[in-house]
Amino acid sequence: MNSEKVDVALIGGGIMSATLATLLAELQPDWNIQVYERLGELAQESSNPWNNAGTGHAALCELNYMPQAADGSVTAEKAVAINEQFQISRQLWAHLVETGVLPEPEKFINSTPHMTFVHGADNVDYLRKRRDVLADQPLFAGLEYSEDPAVIGEWTPLLTKKRDAKQKIAATRIESGTDVDFGAVTRYLFDSLKERGVKVHLNQQVTSLKQQDDGSWKLKLLSLVGRYTNTVEAKFVFVGAGGGALALLQKSGIPEIKGFGGFPISGQFLRTSNPAIVAQHQAKVYGKAAVGAPPMSVPHLDTRVVDGETSLLFGPFAGFSPKFLKTSTWFDLPFSVRAHNLVPMLAVAKNNFGLMKYLVGEVFASRKAKLGALQEFMPTAKAEDWELITAGQRVQVMKKDAKLGGILQFGTEVITSADGSIAGLLGASPGASTAAPIMVDLLKRCFPGEYSRWEPQLREMVPSLGTKLSDDPAAAAASLAATAATLHLTA
Repeated sequence: MNSEKVDVALIGGGIMSATLATLLAELQPDWNIQVYERLGELAQESSNPWNNAGTGHAALCELNYMPQAADGSVTAEKAVAINEQFQISRQLWAHLVETGVLPEPEKFINSTPHMTFVHGADNVDYLRKRRDVLADQPLFAGLEYSEDPAVIGEWTPLLTKKRDAKQKIAATRIESGTDVDFGAVTRYLFDSLKERGVKVHLNQQVTSLKQQDDGSWKLKLLSLVGRYTNTVEAKFVFVGAGGGALALLQKSGIPEIKGFGGFPISGQFLRTSNPAIVAQHQAKVYGKAAVGAPPMSVPHLDTRVVDGETSLLFGPFAGFSPKFLKTSTWFDLPFSVRAHNLVPMLAVAKNNFGLMKYLVGEVFASRKAKLGALQEFMPTAKAEDWELITAGQRVQVMKKDAKLGGILQFGTEVITSADGSIAGLLGASPGASTAAPIMVDLLKRCFPGEYSRWEPQLREMVPSLGTKLSDDPAAAAASLAATAATLHLTA
């Protein structure tokens, strides 16, 4: 059987593959780029708008990016770094809107104030410290703080209506936050890519990857419609298959994947589309995670705009499932165990008893308990107004650690082979929000010979590339204003 030869093969039809393909199509339009998606539609796993909360993760409201240290101090380094990354995504999307690759921005991104909300004296003290630390950060300009229930109620009435007046509360608000439909971004990018000759193959499962003597990769494909097989030879392969990436990278045999494992965490949200309730809340409001809870389980009450329709989401309620994808099998976790990752996986289990206990509790939490968690944010919440929906699977990275044997890492990690011919993305949040900087970094790592030639064009797409906006208040303000104008956002 003759193999089709391509320059770039992208496995997975989500936001990461769409972003990388878009960059490569702009930088190297003569390359043959092809995409292979296992499902019958694009953006159906983590990128699907109902499989994530749609927060444009800029650390404006996510308290897990600024944890309080044992000595009570709070630092901003990680939050600033996350915000810097999101600005790269904003700049790329703005460029793509200006060049017609993406449509009018209201179809995929909308201004939504980002808020934090806490109660209890200790938490209020923490939030005040966080506000003070961020006061001089250019990318957080406009951050408001209040401990006054009347002011917080003006920002979003559902937080304070019928709340115990004796309860000590505090909140921050910044109006430059966003709600992003990453599924829409993905589909629009692929629509444009197909017009430029990129082929997108649906219902195609990659069953094996093997590197050839010339350094290229032979991919064996199974068509899930018709059950026939095919092979493709690619000079470069990107594995952007979400929870399926670990298994594919293991099949590739590259030594760089040794020691890595995956820890799957499932999730659910409560959702309401009741217009009377939705009209009273226009914000993404994040609280503090429960003790032992993973960072992606920080409770939040969110405005969500999907296909032009507004609703509210609350959650997530974390749980455990051995599946790595919503549409995969219960054997994903046990089949991912190898001799090289067994010790790190066992060490993670041993050292994260609090997390295990939390997840078990979440799995068996009743609907009444979930409604009670919502009522801590929204005291007037009633069960009949809310439905429970299942979110996407998140597979957190487990990897070797010299001191602990193994650690559980929250975030994303790009795995690349030594020769740069294959790369894959593991992990979860902030994920989609930082797709642009992650893929730009991947270009630098995997295409060192071409990157210097590409860099001037990349700077046209992402003006702040290689700089830190947080070090230059004037540049930060100019960038925020420019992208806000193009994307029709609140500056």
